[in-house]
Amino acid sequence: MEHGGFGISFAYEQLNGVNLGASVKDSGQPITCLPGCHTPVPTELEAEHLCVLHFLLRVEHTCAGMRRETVIGGCNNLRRSEIGTYVKDTAEKLSHVAVISPPLTDEMKKRVLTTFLTLMNLQESLDRSTTRSAPGPVSVRPSAARALTTPAIAHG
Repeated sequence: MEHGGFGISFAYEQLNGVNLGASVKDSGQPITCLPGCHTPVPTELEAEHLCVLHFLLRVEHTCAGMRRETVIGGCNNLRRSEIGTYVKDTAEKLSHVAVISPPLTDEMKKRVLTTFLTLMNLQESLDRSTTRSAPGPVSVRPSAARALTTPAIAHG
């Protein structure tokens, strides 16, 4: 996520007083994940400084927040564009992690697939919020239309 992860890693650094910057890589030492985590960071996730598990957890957490934004409807066009870019970039990075990095355990493969599903659900939620906020004639939802016609049919 070359877009800075929309400030997620910066916020983590600020809140926890931890510098996850490039100096670790420049020192020649292997890149480590979060403090206390000794899991190696795959090449595909060096920019995030996260192991696969912590990357997946961060994506799930970020998607949950973004999905809430789209459901509430407080997203403007710029924010919807940012979320769409995040979904595409993250899905691409996740596919590289799943296919290119060292083999994952079956449990991690399940987590990767679950995270892909989360990204797909976020994209669908984003699409629905875009449709809801699009200008044009207001239409009756199909479920509401069925509810309106059912009593008329029942009473003949």
